[in-house]
Amino acid sequence: MARRPSSGLRFQPAGGSRTPQVPAGKKVRLVIERLAGDGRGIAFHEGRTWFVLGALAGEEVEARVLNAQAKVVEARAERILTASELRQPPACRHAGHCGGCSVQHLPHNEQLAFKQRQLAEQLQRVAGVEPLNWAAPLVSPAFGYRRRARIAVRWDVKARQLEVGFRASASQAIVAIQECPVLVQPLQPILLELSSVLQGMSKPQAIGHVELFQGTAIAVLVRHVAPLAEADLAVLEESCERWQAQLWLQGEGAPCARDADARLGFALQPWALELAWRPGDFVQVNAQVNDAMIAQALEWLAVKPGERVLDLFCGLGNFSLPLARTAARVVAVEGVEEMVERARGNAQANGLDNVEVHRADLAAPLADAPWAHEGFDAVLLDPPREGAFEAVRGLAGCGAQRLVYVSCNPATLARDAVELLKQGYRLHRAGVLDMFPQTSHVEAMALFEKRRDARMI
Repeated sequence: MARRPSSGLRFQPAGGSRTPQVPAGKKVRLVIERLAGDGRGIAFHEGRTWFVLGALAGEEVEARVLNAQAKVVEARAERILTASELRQPPACRHAGHCGGCSVQHLPHNEQLAFKQRQLAEQLQRVAGVEPLNWAAPLVSPAFGYRRRARIAVRWDVKARQLEVGFRASASQAIVAIQECPVLVQPLQPILLELSSVLQGMSKPQAIGHVELFQGTAIAVLVRHVAPLAEADLAVLEESCERWQAQLWLQGEGAPCARDADARLGFALQPWALELAWRPGDFVQVNAQVNDAMIAQALEWLAVKPGERVLDLFCGLGNFSLPLARTAARVVAVEGVEEMVERARGNAQANGLDNVEVHRADLAAPLADAPWAHEGFDAVLLDPPREGAFEAVRGLAGCGAQRLVYVSCNPATLARDAVELLKQGYRLHRAGVLDMFPQTSHVEAMALFEKRRDARMI
C-alpha cells in the first residue's frame, strides 16, 4: 500500500505540553520547609508541592514517591540526610510503615506545640479570632493510652494466607504487627497472639476484621463475612477464655456477645458513673484524657443547680450524665436512634431522672424541634469532624450564656466560630486535647460566652 504524503502538520493537545508525571517509587532529594497540618513535611521541587511522611522542617531527606497527581506529590522519607535537632528515634519498630502513629519521630512536647499551632492558625485564619485565654493542653501518657483498636484482616488468595495487622501509611497494604506501644497493656497479649490464632482457623478467609476494647471488661469483636465453622468458633472461644475477654461476633446484623449475659461498658469514676457500650458505638479511645476533658468542660460551663443544659451530639451520654450530677435538667440530642436508646438506658441505669434524650438530624436546621425553644443556660456540643454548622445556627435565641464546643477538627470549629461570633458570643478560652499522642490528630475545646452588649449581626 502506498504511503500517504505527509501534510507537514504536527498536532499538540489543546492544553499545551504536559508536565511529565513523577513515577511511583522514584527517589528524590528534598529540603523540607515546614510541616503540613497532618504532620507531613512540605517541600517544593521542580514546580511541585511534595508532602513527605516522616520528615521534619529543616531536614534534607531522600524521599520515595508514593503517589503523584498533577502538581502534588505524596512521598515517604527513606533516608534522613540532614536531621532536625528535634528528631528522635521512634519508639515503635513499625513506625514509618504502619499508618497509625505518624509523628513518633517528634518529641511529645513538640507534638503538643504543633497541635497548638494548628488550632491557633485555624481560628485566626478562618474566624479572625484568638481566645482571651489559652488553656494548657490536656494530656495523658504518650504511650499505652489507647483502649480500642481495629485490626485489619485480609485473605491473600495467591499466597493462601491471612494478613493481620494495621493499614500501612498512604496504602491499603496491611503491616504485620508484633507490638503496638500506644495500646493499653491489657490488650497487648491479645495483639501478640491474634495473628497465629486467626491463621490457625480452618476458614480464616471468613474473617473481615477484629476490634479490641478494654473498659469494664476486655472484649474481642470478630467481624465475619461468611458463617464461621463450629471448630473455628471453638478456637475463638478458647482464645478469649485464655485472654479473659468477652467474644463478640458480627455477621450481617449488629454485634452480639457469645455470652448473652455479658456486660460491657466504661466507667467515669470521678462522677461514679458507668456507661454501657457495644462494639460499633463511638467511644473516646483515651480514657485519661476523656475524664480530663469532661472535668474541664464542666468547669468551663460552671453549671449551677437549677440550670438547664443542652447537650448536642450526646452519643452514649459521655457529657450528659456528668452534667446531670449538677444541672436541674439536661436535654441530650443525638442523630442515631440506637445511640439515643443507649443514652436513655445509661441515664436510667445510673439513676438519673433529670436527663431527657431526643433524636434529631443535627445536620439540618433545628427550628422545628420542640426542645429547641425551651431555653437553656448552657450548651455543650461534641460534633463529628463535619462540625455543627446547622446546629450552631439553630442556637440563636436559646438564651445560653455559656457554650462549650468540643472539636475533633479545628477547621470546622473555626468555621462554626464565625457563626457564634455573629450571634454575639466571644471566644473566651480554648485549648488542645491530646486524645491521640504520637499522631497529628488535633482535638480541641473552646468556651464561648455571650457578650453583655451582644446584638445579632
